[in-house]
Amino acid sequence: MSRKHFSKYFQKYYLFFSSAITIVFLYACSTTKKVPDGEYLLTKNNFRYEDGKVHDDEIESHVSQKPNKKQLFILPIGLWMYNATNPKYDSILAEYMTYPNEMRDQKLRDSLFVKYKHPEFVGKRLFYERFLQNIGQPPVILDQGKTEQSATSVRKFLVYKGYWDTDVKFTLDLDSAAKKAQVNYLITHKDPTYISDYYYNIPDPAIKNIYEQHLAKSLVRGKKILDQSVLEKEVKRINDLMKDYGYYKFNNTNEEIYFTADTLQSRKNVPLTMDIHKDSIDSRYKLTTIGNVKVHLLEKLSDSADTVKDSLLRINFYKLDDQYKTMSLWRPIILRPGEVYDQRNLDLTKRNIAAMNNFSIIKYDEILRKSSDSILDVNYFLAPLPKYDLKVATDINYSQILNFGVSPSIDLTSRNVFGGAENLTTSLSGIFGSVTNSKNTSQRTLAYEILAQTSLSFPRLLLPFKTWKLVPKKYSPTSSIVLGASVQDNIGLGRIGFNAGLNYFANANDIVSHRLSIFNTQLSLTRNKDRYYDFFPQDAEVRNQMFKIYSPALYQDFVAGSISSDDFSTMIVDDKSFQESLTGDNLSSLNNFLQSLINKDRQTQDILISSVIYNFIYNEIGKKDRPNPFYFNGKFEIAGNIFSAFNSSRKDDGIVSGPSRTIFKIPYSQFVKFDFDVRKYFTFNNEKQTLALRQFIGIGIPYGNSSTMPFVRSYFNGGSNDIRAWRVYGGLGPADSQLDERVRSYVMDNIKLTTNIEYRMPFTDMFEGAAFVDAGNIWSLKDSGFGDQFKFNKFISQMGVGTGVGLRINIAYITLRLDAAYKVYDPNQPVGDRWVFGSTWKPVVNFAFGYPF
Repeated sequence: MSRKHFSKYFQKYYLFFSSAITIVFLYACSTTKKVPDGEYLLTKNNFRYEDGKVHDDEIESHVSQKPNKKQLFILPIGLWMYNATNPKYDSILAEYMTYPNEMRDQKLRDSLFVKYKHPEFVGKRLFYERFLQNIGQPPVILDQGKTEQSATSVRKFLVYKGYWDTDVKFTLDLDSAAKKAQVNYLITHKDPTYISDYYYNIPDPAIKNIYEQHLAKSLVRGKKILDQSVLEKEVKRINDLMKDYGYYKFNNTNEEIYFTADTLQSRKNVPLTMDIHKDSIDSRYKLTTIGNVKVHLLEKLSDSADTVKDSLLRINFYKLDDQYKTMSLWRPIILRPGEVYDQRNLDLTKRNIAAMNNFSIIKYDEILRKSSDSILDVNYFLAPLPKYDLKVATDINYSQILNFGVSPSIDLTSRNVFGGAENLTTSLSGIFGSVTNSKNTSQRTLAYEILAQTSLSFPRLLLPFKTWKLVPKKYSPTSSIVLGASVQDNIGLGRIGFNAGLNYFANANDIVSHRLSIFNTQLSLTRNKDRYYDFFPQDAEVRNQMFKIYSPALYQDFVAGSISSDDFSTMIVDDKSFQESLTGDNLSSLNNFLQSLINKDRQTQDILISSVIYNFIYNEIGKKDRPNPFYFNGKFEIAGNIFSAFNSSRKDDGIVSGPSRTIFKIPYSQFVKFDFDVRKYFTFNNEKQTLALRQFIGIGIPYGNSSTMPFVRSYFNGGSNDIRAWRVYGGLGPADSQLDERVRSYVMDNIKLTTNIEYRMPFTDMFEGAAFVDAGNIWSLKDSGFGDQFKFNKFISQMGVGTGVGLRINIAYITLRLDAAYKVYDPNQPVGDRWVFGSTWKPVVNFAFGYPF
């Protein structure tokens, strides 16, 4: 290899070499550099089970002293970072980090330098040392006292889980020369204690009846291990069950339910009895009912004496003035005087009040009446929020098309517009960034989108009749009217858009929600249509090649301006005999040309969409009682039927798409669209690691006035939240088409399938790693002439597959994500060349905010 070629080779792979050198350097660093003499670095905890493993996935969490964390399971990077600093600063920085953040400044550092008798350090910022010690991890020094405590803790845990005769011992492996130690925990759990028979003693017949109705759901059963954690879960289940039936103070002292195990005959098979007693004389439990419900609307608590009482449907309202109609205060209150207590209704009422964005709850009381311990009086003290709320913000975002962009916004909210807690929000926002210049891909050009929108929200369903009997208040129904306009310019082919809609929202509970949009109208007008080929020069190359094949003479007329591009293209599209005569490369050129015309029609179309959209969401994410949450988002949209009933005028809408019916000379779309987004999350290792699965299925069916789906409703591949080994419009799809990539990259289609699998593992509280596999593609419902039709016997072999690794950085409430993805299987390559993994070391790098799903 010549010196010149070696230099280029090294430059090409400098990232690999630099990373490798860094790892070798870090590995060479001594992990015991800061371990004091006579002490030992704890490198490993070993667990040996003398009679089989039980609860081995939980035992390690009961050991108080663990070795330094290893990133990627093999490298203690945190320890290396801590050891990379000079030891002479350790004591000073250790005390420095104990001070509150706002006190950490140069003055504090200088005082600590003097305190530790190092006046020569005064003035040093120690930025490098502070950074490494802050994100690093000090060495874990073996503490035999903590080891003894850990052995005791493990034994107690197994006893708690039903293994009463557990024995836990430990030994130490000490390497004095290396200053390293391992701890060996020897666990003998022996036979567990079983419940031979299960009994319950419940003197109150009403409580007993409720318990027996739900006895099949009991977590405690005979012949099962006597696990204390199961008993505690059963107590919680009974508490929740009884409160659902209206017993407000049930087991309020946590002493009314208890279990007794009879160990006189045996310690391995014991009868278990559950007792429920309100008190020593077995008084009956009383159902709690809602008493007085009072809503106080005031500026501050001391205004209570000046309020005026009003009532509506047995709920009392106390107001200083009439700026809010009483009906608007009544709507969020789910409670009804006289009904049986249900904690969910109390929680839902507070949530409804907060969701109105009109009030703050300055005080809330639930009080059992002194004269009757079974009547619960509820009081809400509300303060109106300011009439106007102005918010100014600027976000920084990133996409593979826009690169880094700035998104300034300003929102003005006017509350209680009509006296019924309606909010009017006017927004002005923009996105400004840069995109690759289509004429010179080495340069970038300005791109922007400016949006203005007005939204009027109502804390009720906006219908001409009373709706609370049709949709109960507990569903928290709301409505909004939205009007908006936008202007955008990305690569010169900009758009002007208008949108309007009437939206209805309802939450069946904290997991299930519904959204219905009617009169959802979107108008998109394309600018600079006649300059399409200026902005898409690669399409112009495909077009010119086809023009030359069809007629070199006409091509010269086209160059001279005697025939327009559209007229020439139409001539070729209409000449079926010419098309049928083509073979080989010329036929491929024709297919590329026809697809480029489809792309042009879509990119330049003016379109009017008026649709009805229904959205159903089932979301367990973030619920503490759902450790392995499930998510489903289903959306159905149907468009264009209203316009088709009143219009029959037609006009040409493109070279390929043909004539369409119009409204105000603008073609309107007709289609049906289904989107299904399904996700499942599995957590491991005490919920520290997550396996995330996602399946997206999208189907768009154009009909009537539309031969294709409109641009804004079509599907495409690639990007940081999709198939990450391909960039957006990066050349994946449709199907396994062999079209020229210059044309294929901008194809959008009717069907989309995407499968994502991602395994997430934390390194530290701040850093998290991931490994992922993505697969998917887009297809057409019918063959466009080059094999892009979806077929059940072929679609799996037509899916692009990518894999990679990623890093997530959690800073405050923001998660920064960096993913490096490699193509594994590319269906758009020739047969025999589709397995591409390893053919190039250059990954597709995705930078984004938040998790991909």
